[in-house]
Amino acid sequence: MRLSSEHIRFIAEKIAHELLSSKLVTFSQGEGAVVAVASKRLAEEIKLERSVDAEVNRLMEEQDDEISFYQADRKQLFWMIKRRVAVTEGLILDRDDRMSNLAHKILDDLYEDDLINYKISENLVKNLISKAILDYGKRQEELEDKVHEKLRHYKRSVIRGTEEYDILFTKIYEEELAKLGV
Repeated sequence: MRLSSEHIRFIAEKIAHELLSSKLVTFSQGEGAVVAVASKRLAEEIKLERSVDAEVNRLMEEQDDEISFYQADRKQLFWMIKRRVAVTEGLILDRDDRMSNLAHKILDDLYEDDLINYKISENLVKNLISKAILDYGKRQEELEDKVHEKLRHYKRSVIRGTEEYDILFTKIYEEELAKLGV
């Protein structure tokens, strides 16, 4: 799951909701404070990934002549370079490990700010947060797949990756979100 700034609020609210509905956790300053802390940490994670992507793009631009000369697969090259840059910048690329690490950071922030109370294992609380993030991501992927499928069966052919496709994708995606009440 690739985190995006458009989803920060929804993910943070899902985390707060999952923690409260578990009945294993209480909030000392209300749900809004928990959402704010989770949102801040999610935004930092997105900023880190964007920074890594920008560095990879910069490195690729520096070597653009060689990449073109050798007709290298740019997408594959991007990921090869990203794996190296991610290590130096502290970005975890494995989805499950990344979400677990992010959940741990969110839990640490909540605990340090005295926003959360629990009498169970810290690992169980971290797992609740991680599960909320992964569940949200799974739901988003399913929704995106549904939109891509609608575009495949669109009355006229629309080529994926074009500006028209992106505009239609966003429009249909927002319509699907509205149907879900999001």
